[in-house]
Amino acid sequence: MYTLVKFALDDDDAWRVVNDAGAGMLVVMTPGGLASVFVPVVTSDDRCTLRSHVARVNPWWTSITDGDDVLGLFVAASAYVSPSYYPSRLENPGVVPTWNYVAAEVRGRVTLHDDPQWKLAQVKSQTGRFEAGRDPQWRVEDAPAEFIDKQLSAIVGLEIEVLSIEGKAKLSQNRPDVDHDSVRRHLGEGSLGERNTAQRMAND
Repeated sequence: MYTLVKFALDDDDAWRVVNDAGAGMLVVMTPGGLASVFVPVVTSDDRCTLRSHVARVNPWWTSITDGDDVLGLFVAASAYVSPSYYPSRLENPGVVPTWNYVAAEVRGRVTLHDDPQWKLAQVKSQTGRFEAGRDPQWRVEDAPAEFIDKQLSAIVGLEIEVLSIEGKAKLSQNRPDVDHDSVRRHLGEGSLGERNTAQRMAND
């Protein structure tokens, strides 16, 4: 990922992007070309692995083998920026549209898991991560055991050994303060995604 120094995130902030996104696109090279799948992920406490699962009927996993390279793409904020948001354009009209975003990419090696206990642990971990703070909080144990067993047989587990992570937050840091503040204000009045990006700008 091409990243100017002013937009680069340190590792802690890059991992925060992964966790804030919650899900991302996993891309692998297969004999038939590039293939992708969008899945939720859970990061290990030591940040050495990402774990997830994919539907067994999804052909994505059938063309890969343990140890294959995988690229994980995660986006935590994304919004179009119009040149009309720049007050400075009235004096310096040489401006163009752009896009503000907060993203991270993880490079790693994938391992497939089909052991029911591994998959059960992964599903419980994933459910616990995304149900945390909800009231009531749903748990895997709330569903009948035979139903869960059937669901587990319909998925294949994924474990990614993390080799590197890189994060980027492009949030109008390269614009004068008057433009930056105007962009944040306009996005703050827009869609949910635009408001999310504006909030990121307030914290950059």
